[in-house]
Amino acid sequence: MGKTPENGIQDLWRLFRIMAEFTEGFEEMASIGPAVSIFGSARTAESDPYYELARKTAYKMAKADLGVITGGGGGIMEAANRGAAEAGGTSIGLNIELPLEQVPNKYQNLPLHFRYFFCRKVMFLKYATGFVVLPGGYGTMDEYFESLTLIQTLRQASFPVVLMGSDFWQGLIDWMREKMLNQHKYISPGDLDVFKLVDEPDEAVKIITDFRESQGKQGIHLPSGMRTTARSFADKEVYGSE
Repeated sequence: MGKTPENGIQDLWRLFRIMAEFTEGFEEMASIGPAVSIFGSARTAESDPYYELARKTAYKMAKADLGVITGGGGGIMEAANRGAAEAGGTSIGLNIELPLEQVPNKYQNLPLHFRYFFCRKVMFLKYATGFVVLPGGYGTMDEYFESLTLIQTLRQASFPVVLMGSDFWQGLIDWMREKMLNQHKYISPGDLDVFKLVDEPDEAVKIITDFRESQGKQGIHLPSGMRTTARSFADKEVYGSE
């Protein structure tokens, strides 16, 4: 069955909304300065040691003049936003609309809201000087492996990817080395060097700040010629509805 004119119009409005999300994100994020994206499970309770690890790490990142970017939800994301806010730093939440609604945590001082996952992912990547990945589920694994893929394929400035929590991550790293590298040769030896495994906040902060001071690279490279005037194509009514 062919596409109807109504379908084509809906796709056009959807394109305008996508452009608007990118443009708003670029405009809001462009002035934040060096920042680190912190990932981890939304299901982590405040009493969990990983929650406190995320809070302390983000606090120290903010004290080192790094903005902290999270997905804006609960668990590790809340802990990281909380630590950054407590340190008086820039605490950014990239919130996403989900069928089971994500409740934005209260520690964001720069909240942004996205309908499209891929727009949100670009903001995590483009404005980050490094990634810090704490224990989490599928979403956390998605961000972790996507960052490795972008670095491996030279689409991303080769910035630090820091895994925190050796008791959680060591088994995965051992499997990557045994199965992906040694047995099947699906990755190269150097591909295991693009991330670091640490347990202490000071270690994570030093990796990020050393890289910032020595190289200063940031984020993915976007196509040239993108203009902030793209938002003029999408007014609030178009942006707000399917």
